[in-house]
Amino acid sequence: MDLGLDGRRALVLASTRGLGRAVAHALAAEGARVVVSGRIGASDAAAEIADAVGGEVYGRGVDLHDAESVDRLVVEARHLLGGIDILVLNGGGPPPGPAIDVGSDAWVLWFERMVANLIRAADACVPAMRAGHWGRLLTISSSAALQPIPNMALSNSLRAGLLAWNKTLAAEVARDGVTCNMLVPGRIDTERVEQLDAAVAELKGITLEQARRTSEATIPVGRYGATEEFGAVGAFLCSAKASYVTGSAVRVDGGMIRAL
Repeated sequence: MDLGLDGRRALVLASTRGLGRAVAHALAAEGARVVVSGRIGASDAAAEIADAVGGEVYGRGVDLHDAESVDRLVVEARHLLGGIDILVLNGGGPPPGPAIDVGSDAWVLWFERMVANLIRAADACVPAMRAGHWGRLLTISSSAALQPIPNMALSNSLRAGLLAWNKTLAAEVARDGVTCNMLVPGRIDTERVEQLDAAVAELKGITLEQARRTSEATIPVGRYGATEEFGAVGAFLCSAKASYVTGSAVRVDGGMIRAL
């Protein structure tokens, strides 16, 4: 299937590894011109993707916790590519903790880092997409946006807020040819998931393999997802073929998320 991405211009936040890199790789493989970004390793990641799939891939540094750094990234990406047709929002998560213990300062800090700075990037890119009558905004989230995770009050609340923002924006820009979707991962086989399994193994006094098998048993498909599977869905949602998909939270989870 030709996804109609050849020559499209994409900026992918937090894409030097993990889920963001998976989407950047898939977009580049479909012929998009891509700016990969991250706090460290952006140039190396861009070179590796370009070597693997060919095409035009750039790497630029960014601190997503700093609003001015986000602004500079958007300006640099627009200069490199001549514009931005596709913006993939992605970023790290907050520390764990119960809702009752989150102080007001922590709410403000992590709202700025996880929500406001991502919306800032979207606000800088979406007007030009609307003017050009074509654009794709894709937000990489977490299962916490749909189904609260115990002891993750900040993540549960802020990711749900991003989901509501995505749905609201989607309705506002749909007639201008701009789609806004959220990609919701389950257990995708990344370094981050391996770290989480290692923490569980240490806490329970079991091996890493035992921790992984226990986790896989909760997934109807019976295994972790591959990054390639996740990236492929992301590329489709950014494509011309997905022009009638907007305001959606699309799960790539092997059936793990129980919420409707």
